Amino acid sequence: MNIGADRRRRAALTKLSRRISALSEAVSLSEGRVDADVLGYARDITRRADQRLAFSGDNTIVALAGATGSGKSSLFNALAGAQLARSGVQRPTTRRAMAACWGAANPDGLLDWLDVPVRTNMGPDKGLDGLVLLDLPDHDSTERENRLEADRLVALVDMLVWVVDPQKYADAALHEGYLRPMAGHADVMVVVLNQADRLTAPQLAQATGDLRRLLDSEGLGGVPLLCTSALTGTGVDELTGRLTEVVRAKRASSARLSADIDAAAAALMGAIGEDVPAQVSPDRVEQLDAALGQAAGVERVGEAVFTSTSRRGQAATGWPFVSWVQRLRPDPLRNLHLDRSQGRRKELGQDLTGPTAIERTSLQTTTGGVEQARVGTALRAISDDASRGLPQGWADAVRAASKGRLDQLPAGLDKAVASTDLRFGKGQWWWGIVRFLQWLLMAAVIVGLGWLGINLLLRHLSMGAIPTPDWWTIPAPVVLAGAGVILGVVLGVLSRFGVLAGARAARRRAVDALVEAISKVSDEAVIDPIEAELQRHHDALVAVRRAADRS
Repeated sequence: MNIGADRRRRAALTKLSRRISALSEAVSLSEGRVDADVLGYARDITRRADQRLAFSGDNTIVALAGATGSGKSSLFNALAGAQLARSGVQRPTTRRAMAACWGAANPDGLLDWLDVPVRTNMGPDKGLDGLVLLDLPDHDSTERENRLEADRLVALVDMLVWVVDPQKYADAALHEGYLRPMAGHADVMVVVLNQADRLTAPQLAQATGDLRRLLDSEGLGGVPLLCTSALTGTGVDELTGRLTEVVRAKRASSARLSADIDAAAAALMGAIGEDVPAQVSPDRVEQLDAALGQAAGVERVGEAVFTSTSRRGQAATGWPFVSWVQRLRPDPLRNLHLDRSQGRRKELGQDLTGPTAIERTSLQTTTGGVEQARVGTALRAISDDASRGLPQGWADAVRAASKGRLDQLPAGLDKAVASTDLRFGKGQWWWGIVRFLQWLLMAAVIVGLGWLGINLLLRHLSMGAIPTPDWWTIPAPVVLAGAGVILGVVLGVLSRFGVLAGARAARRRAVDALVEAISKVSDEAVIDPIEAELQRHHDALVAVRRAADRS
């Protein structure tokens, strides 16, 4: 073999190894999602291919296969030039395969892998060195063990020479059981019409024409058709010459394995199906998040934040003489167990108008059947949409992935609500300023009223009075008390508008934060598993396409 041919052969083997690896990857990714028979077939192909490639490529395994009475054992002897196989018409003649090997020594490791115990070394031959010629048991034997042995070796050899006789060359068992299913292996098959000596020239021409048309109709138009006679030696040299060419090219093993991989990849590709989007539709994700938000009580929390912020704001900025009433009203966040720290803060004397600290919720116990039904509907819609276009096994896997972590959803949603920072205290910096002003105004009212009260008491006791200047022609105590009350009420009313605006903003922030947190729960429990399954399908399809690619 010249250097260029050797380089091409090594490149072909490298490519073949990549295809085998790709097929193995596709099989692994398809586990549990594709019919077990298809996976088993593809797995067997990768295993056999790896094992065959482990042996030297200098040997070419050629098997003579055929039905009882086809004369394949006689043809085997004729090719070997020795009486190695017992030939005859009794059924069955060949019970175990036997091998004739050309070269300095038998490839015993390869023959052990083939499990062919009977082996004969034919010695060196310039044209046939490296040839391992097998005589297989009859594929139509009446004994099941013989048929199984023939089928086992048909799957292992590099090249097949199908030997047929003039009486049964159209036998359905051969054509439907072997030739037609192996149309993809045409490059490594030869069909031999043996016992040509039994036919006249016109009969042989007719039989050859019929067999050629039959092979062509089965997709085997490229398969060589030879006529031989083991008895007279007709065509034996031609067949030997073809075997010599095959041995010299050293391509039969890689061609056979390549055809095997083609067949396995085609079967697996049909079970994997076509491309589908590897991502869940954003619309479906939005629908699921909305349903989960309802189930988690996001709107209820938002309203509770709005109400709580409003009341706390009014308590902080309202007229101190009446704003204390707000503190007596129940806090909606506390009712939802969303303000568990409030009691401790009160015990410590801390300000109750500040930000809320969330520890856990009681929303799980308030989720109704309607919300749960909406979640179920959204889950079905998202899994059905994601699995559309997939074969049944993959579609089932997608649906299973969408439900695999459902038991974690209730706790996950509650934890998301409980741990989300609602940014409750944002935008409340001005409350302290207003509260300070209100206390100043309240102090003015107290000073003014106290001033007036003391003067009344002093006059009643005839003790005089505290000097009282006029401000804007009005006694100073009256100005202090009246202005304090009026300005306090006005400031409280104006602040109320600011508090309501801040409460609405707080509600929006809380809802946005909760929606974001719930979306993460949704992604982790539902979306990520579905998209992982879709990505697995995509990876399997890419792998099987690599396996099918001969370029």
